[in-house]
Amino acid sequence: MSPNSPAPVYSPTSLSVGGRSLFLGPLFGPLAGLTFLGTAVIAQLGIWLIVAYTWAAALSAPLSIFTYHPLLQTVSCAAFVQAILVLQPTHAPDQKRAGQRVHASLVLVGIVLATAGTAVIEYNKISGGREHFRAVHNYLGVTTGVVIVVQVLFGFTMWAVPALYGGEARAKAVWKYHRWSGYTILVLLLATIISATKTDANDVMLGMSVWMLSAFAVLVLLGTFPRIKLQKMGLAPRRDGQ
Repeated sequence: MSPNSPAPVYSPTSLSVGGRSLFLGPLFGPLAGLTFLGTAVIAQLGIWLIVAYTWAAALSAPLSIFTYHPLLQTVSCAAFVQAILVLQPTHAPDQKRAGQRVHASLVLVGIVLATAGTAVIEYNKISGGREHFRAVHNYLGVTTGVVIVVQVLFGFTMWAVPALYGGEARAKAVWKYHRWSGYTILVLLLATIISATKTDANDVMLGMSVWMLSAFAVLVLLGTFPRIKLQKMGLAPRRDGQ
């Protein structure tokens, strides 16, 4: 570096020196590694431990139509976590554009999987004449689903029809609420998974530990929350271009 070179710029996912990014983008695309760099690897460890632990419990129990519910819902949650991680640290315009597309695609995958998982459990309850709301898990699941639908509509209209919010500038100004609700959904998703340990199905078939799932959920939060940019949440002054 020459004396007149710009000072290195650090972020949770990349290093820029002299105006040139040392990020892996030139080799693997603008989003390469974003979901694993920095503290994201902790979140990845947590969510995939949740998936592995739940799948092991579900597949160890006698197979039935119910089996597909925990399988689909945990992978759905994993898709939502990826959707958050891939968009958190984007900086350059090409990263932001690509990040938005991948984010929307992952959210869509998560919704499809969650819908399928919900349909499975509804069929299981209706066909077996079982009561719908017997545990906190049931209420959390419905609440989370409703919030996700509102969140998706909110995000899509801000992106596709900014005129609904008074123009593109005002639509961008309310993005912070989309981010706030996104992190709220993450907490709700994890709480819903943990609450599954207090259901009849877990007592009879799965046998999952509330402490194990809680520990894995904490890893997800520990890996996700440090990557939050406070200025994008309206909690700190915004910098140029952010």
